[in-house]
Amino acid sequence: MPSVKLFAGEKSTYLAEEIAEYYGRRLGKMTTKRFSDGEFQPEMKESVRGKTVFLIQSTFTPTDNFFELLLMIDACKRASADYIVAVIPYFGFARQDRKDKPRVAIGAKLIANMLTTAGANRIMTMDLHAAQIQGFFDIPFDHLDSSYIFVPYIKRLKLKDLIIAAPDVGSTHRARVYAMHLGTDFVICDKYRKKANEVAEMTVIGDVKGKHVVMIDDLIDTGNTLAKAAKMLKENGAKSVRAFCTHPVLSGDAYKNIENSVLEELVVCNTIPTKDSCSKIRSISVAQLFAKAIRNAHEHESISSLFIQTTK
Repeated sequence: MPSVKLFAGEKSTYLAEEIAEYYGRRLGKMTTKRFSDGEFQPEMKESVRGKTVFLIQSTFTPTDNFFELLLMIDACKRASADYIVAVIPYFGFARQDRKDKPRVAIGAKLIANMLTTAGANRIMTMDLHAAQIQGFFDIPFDHLDSSYIFVPYIKRLKLKDLIIAAPDVGSTHRARVYAMHLGTDFVICDKYRKKANEVAEMTVIGDVKGKHVVMIDDLIDTGNTLAKAAKMLKENGAKSVRAFCTHPVLSGDAYKNIENSVLEELVVCNTIPTKDSCSKIRSISVAQLFAKAIRNAHEHESISSLFIQTTK
């Protein structure tokens, strides 16, 4: 079996180092040459010939990190790597999964084509904004789920009168799965948007009076929707409101919105680094989960055990 090499993009080194530690192997040496006009060129500083290579890079911000990943894949392919796995804890452009109006791109499909064309043999990611994006790829795709981390955390809170909430209709399936494993009911926050990142109207479908509410979502961007949903839930009689969101995009005034909201806490994963400027945000590491998935993928073992929270 070919030996393993792990490399990290510049902005994901913080997470890749932790993954490598759990895996029991150091990160491969890599440098990025930068030109004065902003062009950059990754270079692997050790041989990958005949190796199974895992390239760890979240595509937040998202274009530079994504393009760096493409160049890393191409560099490994041209250096005769045997098998290349793109490990993308946060998959950017996933909100562009369909044509929801005329004359717009399907960005997620374009990203899939580019990763495959660059030379990736397998994709590993977590909590896609739209799970059907897996169908854009004609190569093996491992879609990890943050419930493996979040469900045990919620259980440790030991909240009586717990109820799960979907912050929008699109999160209904995710909320239903959590409710099933926690043995509770769920409600839906139905929202209407006039434009992206701006909620015009919101109502709650279900009864939250006297309940400790836990909202579940795949990502949080500006925090406007979450803050408004939390306020609405409290106005409808909720004892407390918490939110669990996998990817902390947290753009614009997100940190201020969360700090000034009625949320007890916002629990996120470290697929994207967070600032220490909000007392309500708690980040949980996904490193051990990804290390297990990488090991199982390399050793041709099942990864289904890492989905136990959503399949049992």
